[in-house]
Amino acid sequence: MKAPPLPRFLRPAPPRPGTKPDRNGGPNGEPSGPSVKDQAAEAGTQVVGWLDERTGASPFLRGMLYRKVPKGTNWFYTLGSATLFAFVSQAVTGVFLAMYYEPDPSRAYTSASHITNDVFLGELVRGMHKWGSTVMIILVFVHMARTFVFGAYKYPRELNWIIGVVLLVLTLVMGLTGYLLPFDQRSFWATVVAVNLNSSGPVIGPYLADFLRAGAEFGPTTISRFYALHMLAVPGLIAALIGAHLYLVVRLGTTAPPWLKAEKKELLKEEV
Repeated sequence: MKAPPLPRFLRPAPPRPGTKPDRNGGPNGEPSGPSVKDQAAEAGTQVVGWLDERTGASPFLRGMLYRKVPKGTNWFYTLGSATLFAFVSQAVTGVFLAMYYEPDPSRAYTSASHITNDVFLGELVRGMHKWGSTVMIILVFVHMARTFVFGAYKYPRELNWIIGVVLLVLTLVMGLTGYLLPFDQRSFWATVVAVNLNSSGPVIGPYLADFLRAGAEFGPTTISRFYALHMLAVPGLIAALIGAHLYLVVRLGTTAPPWLKAEKKELLKEEV
């Protein structure tokens, strides 16, 4: 399939009359040449061309940004992008919180209070991270519900659906591991209940609970285990799976809304 043409702002501008200097100069005896605005635009185009020549990113970006979408696409199709935005917001705010947080049983609660009460805009960033986790979980559920109702899990998009289910589980794991980090009474005992529920699972339940607790019981290393999972392991898996998810969306495209499919079936019946 032929790639779409370059957007207009990436195409080199055609030469204008009188911009090329000559021996006699321009009109009224003034030297002719490109204006400052033209020079700045040409410099930007050259920078983009230099990067594109060395990365080869333009075919990928054109295929991703200039792709066909089915007729009837509406705001329901933006739920995936909203979920991605929520994840990016969680990642950015989490990095700022990690600059001040101390994953130590004797310092965790104090550092969390310090972020809220003393750090500049700390209460805002912590609030965004706290409520953003709830927003992300809700968006994941709504996005998967839209996918199920629209039948977007069917052939040939089964693998994308499986990746989405794994992303849902990992998002819930992020919520569980992050809930303990403030290390107050409510977060501690709620995490104890959640881990004990995991231990009641068949076969792998007790092993999973021991892995989360970093031992047979809650101890000083439990909060370090939760912090490592919350900041490193689970976000890395989510980022990798989001990349695979987006690749499959671009590769396979999106499915049409179910009401358009019903209209097509009715038209085919009428023609027959």
